[in-house]
Amino acid sequence: MKLDASIAAVVTGGASGLGEGTARALAAKGVKVALFDLNEERGEVIAQEIGGVFCKVDVTSDDSVAAGFAKARAAHGQERLTVNSAGIATGQKTVSRKKDTGEIRAHDMAQFERTVSINLFGTFRVLSQSAAGMVTLEPMEDGERGLIINTASVAAQDGQIGQAAYSASKGGVYAMTLPVARDLMNEGVRVNTILPGIMWTPMMAGMDQKVQDALAAMIPFPKRLGTPADYAALALHLAENTYINGECIRLDGAIRLAPR
Repeated sequence: MKLDASIAAVVTGGASGLGEGTARALAAKGVKVALFDLNEERGEVIAQEIGGVFCKVDVTSDDSVAAGFAKARAAHGQERLTVNSAGIATGQKTVSRKKDTGEIRAHDMAQFERTVSINLFGTFRVLSQSAAGMVTLEPMEDGERGLIINTASVAAQDGQIGQAAYSASKGGVYAMTLPVARDLMNEGVRVNTILPGIMWTPMMAGMDQKVQDALAAMIPFPKRLGTPADYAALALHLAENTYINGECIRLDGAIRLAPR
């Protein structure tokens, strides 16, 4: 896929972090970018800066996602590239004990369900609606009609203590990559997934510098946190290299997460 003004793209979670970095990188190539996010204020600012369009979208809602695609397609035409980076990070042990009373508590199921609803169901909701539009397009080189890039996490493979919900949600994204790619193989739509490691995001920016430095020191090489630019570079390569399909790629500086 040649990334230029002929390509329309949708980036979920595009108002911050990995999504914002990818949206900016795509726009720099001339791609027409639509941002899906709940943060309307920040999303509108970024959209204006990159010459794109902002769509306020809740990925847990069929109607909200459909409305987002309708707005994006009205502005830019049918997207050929969708990058799913909307998600949340949560943490809670399967069983925990209150320090003051010793009371034993099971995992909060509402939190577990919300994590899976956003990270896994939301990803599939967006990709399925996007693919339904992509298959109507005329094929390009190699018969390609479009590409969907999902975001999992290294926690899908080596989740830490307290990451049962998060790892389950990201593990689902990891596991569905190949079967979805196979579902769409005869339609000319590729599907790949990126598994980021410890990345510098707005959430990380709120941590003490000593904590950030300690996390960076854990990474074999390069000894720094991953950046939105690192993620965007891989996303752009996945778009431009048509032969990569059904693949899950760790973007992590060779780190393997310890139990805690």
